[in-house]
Amino acid sequence: MKITLAHGSGGQSTKELIEKIFAASYNNDVLNMMEDSAVVGGSAKIAVTTDSFVVNPLFFKGGNIGKLAVCGTVNDLLMRGATPKYLTSAFIIEEGAELNELKLIAAAMSSAAKEAGVIIVAGDTKVIEGNGGIYINTTGVGFIEGEDFASAKSEVGDAVIVSGSMGDHHAAILSHRMNIKNDITSDVAPFCDMVANLIKNGIEVHAMRDVTRGGLGTVLNELADASGKCFEVDETAIPVSPQVKSFVKLLGLNIMHMGNEGKLVCTVKCKDAEKALGIIKNSKYGEDAAIIGRVTEGSGVVMNTALGGKKKVGILIGEGLPRIC
Repeated sequence: MKITLAHGSGGQSTKELIEKIFAASYNNDVLNMMEDSAVVGGSAKIAVTTDSFVVNPLFFKGGNIGKLAVCGTVNDLLMRGATPKYLTSAFIIEEGAELNELKLIAAAMSSAAKEAGVIIVAGDTKVIEGNGGIYINTTGVGFIEGEDFASAKSEVGDAVIVSGSMGDHHAAILSHRMNIKNDITSDVAPFCDMVANLIKNGIEVHAMRDVTRGGLGTVLNELADASGKCFEVDETAIPVSPQVKSFVKLLGLNIMHMGNEGKLVCTVKCKDAEKALGIIKNSKYGEDAAIIGRVTEGSGVVMNTALGGKKKVGILIGEGLPRIC
């Protein structure tokens, strides 16, 4: 069965769509009240984020747009040191979309939300003319109990750590679009375990960002600009899986500008560097973490190359890979 404009009418078809797919998948006491807004518990300091997801294809190796929407929003909260609590979910669905695909996407959102320890407390559905596309907007709320992380807080001497191999999501999406057969899988995942473990163990985290669109090079430049410092990284220390490395070489891509959806970069006090690395490596999804550099006086991003030279790393110029998330 396909989605029709009647599913967006606000009438019986809309009611059935909400009850049979979204309410059935999310199923929690707050959402099940079906009020115009959700009433939930609060905190003295909260983090709020919103994001829209337009990834093409909707389904890819390692996930789909639903899993991506939850993980992406949860991770944005975690990057400020918040504990994610609540999500909202708004769907814009083009007529012709398959109901079975919509069910799989909603189920993936439910599963990802459970893993991240959040509940989806409100939502919306609109149906428009089109060719079967599905787009999702999510808003997330998290509670901050201690110090928040911020890009401007990086200090000279801080270690720069990444939680795993670069370029996986980018390579998985591009492989699908180009019909290149390989085993590259998107890394889309929530960071809840590793961030909670860092906080619980008293690691002095200064800044934390997820490496999404624009890649590691762009994110490091944003951190450098915000802190007024230089980020010096070692090319040979940056983790890249053998398959992605071969893929990058084949297509002439720049790994520093390839996106992920399950990797973070953080700056921590030098004294905590090795301990922090061990904590991330022993956390879910962090087994390939590495210390890739340090924060120094100056500005911008400098890479120590494998050949022994130095080069500036800039931000992504141009469109990169459209509709990656």
